[in-house]
Amino acid sequence: MLDSEKKMLAQLSLSEFDAMLDIINDAAQAYKGVIPDDRWKEPYMSKKELTDEIDSGVQFYGWTETGILVGIMGIQNINDVTLIRHAYVLTKHQRKGIGKRLLEHLKPLAPTSEVLVGTWEVASWAINFYEKHGFRLVSKEETDRLLRKYWNIPERQIQTSVVLKLVAPDAK
Repeated sequence: MLDSEKKMLAQLSLSEFDAMLDIINDAAQAYKGVIPDDRWKEPYMSKKELTDEIDSGVQFYGWTETGILVGIMGIQNINDVTLIRHAYVLTKHQRKGIGKRLLEHLKPLAPTSEVLVGTWEVASWAINFYEKHGFRLVSKEETDRLLRKYWNIPERQIQTSVVLKLVAPDAK
């Protein structure tokens, strides 16, 4: 079997819904005991929450290895910005470049010049990942403004999150 037949990146359909939910809830275990206790819940994302995200326009892409979905990442266009959403890789498949492949695939799909990602302020591994791939933290004031404008999240999550913005290579 060729390597390209064993590994594949593609837009996901609703037929992968359960696998997507499993990946999110497996990978999100990294947040347990790290994010504020009042923001943690089991499961981290419910079926309804994932359905709501898809219904709001998040398009998911996935990385498959030997027929098994092991990583996902979403992209969502809202007015004048593009959001990278819900980047998760199964715990046992992390640190193998899957997140990088997904992100590098999604960046050129953004129809807007402003590409943003939000994450927990205490998730240093996530912040480092995005910074390594061309994103830069915005100020706390800008974070609050952007989270209120483009994300549908509770005030407590706004207080404990950061936003990173994709910076043009020549602007670094």
